[in-house]
Amino acid sequence: MAVPVAGGAVPVVGVVLLVLPGPGLLLVPAGLIILATEFPAVEMYVGPVRDRAMRAAEESVSSPPRITGSAPAGLALIAAGVIRGLVPALPLGGLATGSSLVLSGVVLLALLVHSYRRARSRRAGSRSSEPA
Repeated sequence: MAVPVAGGAVPVVGVVLLVLPGPGLLLVPAGLIILATEFPAVEMYVGPVRDRAMRAAEESVSSPPRITGSAPAGLALIAAGVIRGLVPALPLGGLATGSSLVLSGVVLLALLVHSYRRARSRRAGSRSSEPA
């Protein structure tokens, strides 16, 4: 009973966090993966969503200007989260909003590093498979 409830709640929260500060893009596929453990019919949606997320992640590091734009965005999210968490008098301020922003920034930076390493290893692999 817990798996279907959690599997249904996680993507719903992910969709909400697509418009609110938070790691919504991570929660939607995570919810699908949870649901796929109990419902085999959901399995067919996991692959395309995961593939699309990986393509988007690799596109975000495909050029130096994109990396230069994304990394400061992650740092700005962390800074905004610290400010929101420390100054609760701000509109929508407080610990919950601040920690959500900090988490989003950390996740963004971690995904950038992961995507960069993955894209670089793919390029190196494709170069080594080319005939000399």
